Parts: sequence; C-alpha cells; structure tokens
Amino acid sequence: MANKKGVIGILTGGGDVPGLNPAIRAVTIRALREGYQVVGIRRGWAGLVDIVRDKNADNSNNYQFLSEEIVNRAGRTGGTFLHTSRTKPSSIKKASVPEHLQGQYAEEKNDLTPEVLKNLDFLGMDYLIPIGGDDTLSYGVRLYKEGVKVIAIPKTMDNDVPGTDYCIGFSTCVTRTISLTNSLRTIAGSHERFLVLEVFGRYAGFTAMLPTMAGAANRCVIPEFKFNIEHLTELMSKDREANPSHYSVLLISEGSMYEGGEMVFEDRSTDAYGHAKLGGIGDLVSAQIKDISPKFNKGKTVDVVNQKLGYMVRGGDPDAIDSIVPMAFGNLALDLLLKGVHGRLVVLKNGRYDNMPLDVVTASKKVVEVKHFYDTDRYRPIYENFEMKPLFIMTSE
Repeated sequence: MANKKGVIGILTGGGDVPGLNPAIRAVTIRALREGYQVVGIRRGWAGLVDIVRDKNADNSNNYQFLSEEIVNRAGRTGGTFLHTSRTKPSSIKKASVPEHLQGQYAEEKNDLTPEVLKNLDFLGMDYLIPIGGDDTLSYGVRLYKEGVKVIAIPKTMDNDVPGTDYCIGFSTCVTRTISLTNSLRTIAGSHERFLVLEVFGRYAGFTAMLPTMAGAANRCVIPEFKFNIEHLTELMSKDREANPSHYSVLLISEGSMYEGGEMVFEDRSTDAYGHAKLGGIGDLVSAQIKDISPKFNKGKTVDVVNQKLGYMVRGGDPDAIDSIVPMAFGNLALDLLLKGVHGRLVVLKNGRYDNMPLDVVTASKKVVEVKHFYDTDRYRPIYENFEMKPLFIMTSE
C-alpha cells in the first residue's frame, strides 16, 4: 500500500448499530486531511484472518481504500458499509480456518493471531481503529499487547462497554424502543391487554431501563435481578386496573432470568465469543402471565400482546446523539494518534469526552447497579438522586 504519513486501518465488529458509518466518516475525513491513508477492513476481524499474503492475490473482499466520497455517501446512514462479523481470530473453529491455512491449523479451536499480525504487516498498517463492543474490543486488547498500535471506539446498543458512560448506538435504540412501544400501546389499550415487549440486553438491562424511565413502560425486568413471575403478574394487573384504558406495559431484557432459573436460548449453537443465541423469554413470560392473570383479575384471563422488538430498534438512520458522538469519538481517536498515543479507548465520561486505558474493556463488566437504580420490589427504575448523574443516568460506577 502507498504510504504517506502512515496507514490507518478501521473496522467494525459485532452487532450493527446506527452511528457506525458516521464514526468511520469522522476518522477517514480527518485522517486524509492530516496526510494519512485509510483502509476499511471488511467484516470486522474476519477481514484480517483470510488474507492471502501474495501481491498478486485478489484480497479485495477483505479491505477497501476509503475516500471522502465513499464515507460521505455512507456517513448519514445506519448499519456499517464495511460489514461486520463475530469472528474472534484467537478462537477459530477448524471448519472456519481459511483454505490456505488448513495445513497449519488443525485443532478444534485455533489461535490465528500470528496470521493476523503478519497480515497487518503485509497490508502496511501502522495503526488500527476497531469500533465495537467488549467482545470485539477484547481482541483489540490482545493485538495491542502483541505490539499493534490500537485506538478503540466503543459501540454497543446495550451500552455495556466498561469505562465509558456512552456507547454508539444506545440513544437510537432507546429512541426506537420508546417509539415502537407507544405505537403498540394503542393495540393493547383497544383490547385491554398486557403488552410484553422483549428487547436486547444479554447481561445489562440499560435498554429496558431507560425507555421505562422515560415513561414507555410500567415495569421492566432486567438480567441483573431475577424476577418472580407471580409478583410480576400482580404488579402488571394492578397497573392495568389503574389505567383508564385497561392495559399495562412490560419491557423485558432478553437476558432476564426467573428466580431459580437461567437464561433462555433459541438453540445451543454458539458464536466465536461463546455466546449462545438468546431469545424467547418474552414468549415464556407472556404465556405465564396470561395463565396466572385470573388470580389477580377476579377469575378472568387477561390476554397478551407479545412482541420481540429485536432488530427494529437498531435498523435505520442514527438519531442526533448517534450522529454527533461518533463524529467526536472519531476525531478523538485521531487526536490520540497524532500525539503518538495508543492503547486507549475513547470515552464519554460525566458529560466530557476523554480516553481510558484500552484494557479497561477486559478488566470489568458494566451492568445496571441494582441497589442504586432498580427497585427490586416494584420491578421498575428508581426515580431519585439524579444530581450529578450523566445524560443517560446510569453507569456501573
């Protein structure tokens, strides 16, 4: 690759969210104007795994050179035009080892980091800017420890990357959840039903808590606190009775668990990070509160409107916050790079842009701090002590 001041690689990994393209745009435009070349790595870490290190080989499926024209066209849209994957190069299953490497890597799980390092060298990468959640960025920590100059940008709809109050994608997710819930409440009200909406959130309940705080739901259940189904049905029945339109609304995180129970999985297959596919807690809870409802409704059954919001909350264009924050994060990353600083995570902390050591990503977990923010008896957020809290109220500190 032609080298001016240096070559910057940028990639997106994990789930797509609105705000990724604005972040890519911000990094690229600033870097080009500072005299760097920018290369977009396709399909997250996967794009760095199966490169053929031969100058005559066609590796165009793995990367593309980025220009202002390319990133301006994509920069206002949702998703990621570089594509994404959940590939973890340090744990590649035997069947997924690239054809030209199968003779060298024949274990059930293979660490292809040595190949990634050689591929980065082959591509002439001087710096790497991964954009992702704690899974994607944990591999960024690995590469940094191997000597790669990494500056990371936090992205996840669940808002659960440690070290930062805000992750790209969260605001749009909350905005969409409130909007979709308000659309569905007209149906629940018309038929006098319970409305149960399942939202993303494997370990952290921020995506259920914030819309509930904003008035979208009466109750929410979250992964951080195991719920009692009978108590939940009683609370929802009281909410329904008190509502002039005779309905009540529950937001439930996909990772929520019953008392004495575990997470609910769609199947037992796992991704490269060892996560089984979650889904179905909303269906189970809907069926059970319907069965239990006569106990709290004078012997009569209450029907349920049950909807999995799922991908609807992370499709489409970014909102204002997910257009502005990625722009700032991208420029923060370039500020660090220009100062010769790496091994950092750009963050929003207490309303201020800053940066943290990159290994904060692997040092802790960011979840809802139940005792400060969640009423474990009423299954809803605590509405007090907001002074000096950040914009979206909850951090894990």
